[in-house]
Amino acid sequence: MRVGLFVPCYVDAFEPEVGIATLELLERVGCKVEYPFNQTCCGQPMANTGCHAEAAATEALFVKNFSDFDYVVAPSGSCVHQVREHLTAIPQTDEVKKVRASTYELVEFLHDVLKIDALPWAEFPHKVAYHGNCNALRGIHHARPSEIVKPYFSKPLDLLRMVKGVELVDLARPDECCGFGGTFSVFEPAVSAKMGYDKVADQNRAGAQYVVSADSSCLMHQKGCAERLGLPLRYIHIAQVLNGAAA
Repeated sequence: MRVGLFVPCYVDAFEPEVGIATLELLERVGCKVEYPFNQTCCGQPMANTGCHAEAAATEALFVKNFSDFDYVVAPSGSCVHQVREHLTAIPQTDEVKKVRASTYELVEFLHDVLKIDALPWAEFPHKVAYHGNCNALRGIHHARPSEIVKPYFSKPLDLLRMVKGVELVDLARPDECCGFGGTFSVFEPAVSAKMGYDKVADQNRAGAQYVVSADSSCLMHQKGCAERLGLPLRYIHIAQVLNGAAA
């Protein structure tokens, strides 16, 4: 299968190593991966701030870049949620519908499409708390939210349990937002910071050494909060752990 790799803006700008780990991991599991060099944003920042019409050109370019692939994979639940649920500023042609339906976040692609059952190269001997990004958790259904009365499942934890040495720790409030929320952290900085402080304090109380997530945006926010509070927490994207990061 041909996989188009979509690297979100903030990963490209701040954590390119996450994009590299995603590429390497997909190739490890047998995918033929290509990176369209003309790709830009998925349109989420504009859509989140109500500038729906202004996102049209960005959305059209996204479709143009990825229309020829069997799957589009990105290391970001929030960006994938944007594409699948909110890429609607442009006419919904068959091409657009195909790209939207074939866009997957890395964890769900490994878990649901490839059905990975082993990661023999991955070892991460640390106590790990997992942070479920809000859009990944409730938007694209990474796991069962705690407020829903249904059988428990967690795709990211299923994958992390395949990594040798990982010890998962339980948070008191695992589904609570960390306060980043994209543009929310810009328009409501005080509320965003307080939510972040609560989140990292919970992680620290749980005894975590590392916090793992499928979204670099949340990790960047939490890392800043932990540093300001002087907490000895480290933050790493799940792509890096599953790819065999040495930390």
